[in-house]
Amino acid sequence: MAAEREGGSGRGREGRERRDRDRDERDNEFIDRLVHINRVAKTVKGGRRMAFAALVVVGDQKGRVGFGHGKAREVPEAIRKATESAKRALIRVPLREGRTLHHDVPGRHGSGKVVLRAAPAGTGIIAGGPMRAVFECLGMHDVVAKSLGSSNPYNMVRATFAALKAEDSPRSVAARRGLKVSVLQSRRRDIDGGEAVDA
Repeated sequence: MAAEREGGSGRGREGRERRDRDRDERDNEFIDRLVHINRVAKTVKGGRRMAFAALVVVGDQKGRVGFGHGKAREVPEAIRKATESAKRALIRVPLREGRTLHHDVPGRHGSGKVVLRAAPAGTGIIAGGPMRAVFECLGMHDVVAKSLGSSNPYNMVRATFAALKAEDSPRSVAARRGLKVSVLQSRRRDIDGGEAVDA
């Protein structure tokens, strides 16, 4: 009986270790960027109680990215909470050739307004602080971004995510229209060629 109990606990421990190892491997594929730390104070009977709020962006540099917000009495705990929140809210963004956007796209959240533009190879990431963190975690190599509204990092990040969610790939557009991807891309080449001739 005791041997069975020991064997059972051994199996349970192995299962836990395997789960922990899987979680570590999953966490290792993500990179995170701390975008902003804000110190907040709550006035209580004995004085003011300090806390910290962190904004973190997390991504796998292969087209998945998320952001999270966490508050705690200590900075490391706030960052940990924000990172966990970001990992639970990942979105997948279709990338052209794995390096840039398929098309230009605007985004808005509250008073934060951004415009993201596809860029040719070698352009690099031309973007401000909070937006740069999003693109680096996403794994985008060429993009031109402009913030037109609020410089509040929360609004900028949320507006950037609103723009990324509006991004469409040729495959999804072709499926929606009932066309083949090759037909859609040939039309795009025709349009690009027409613009080049006019110029």
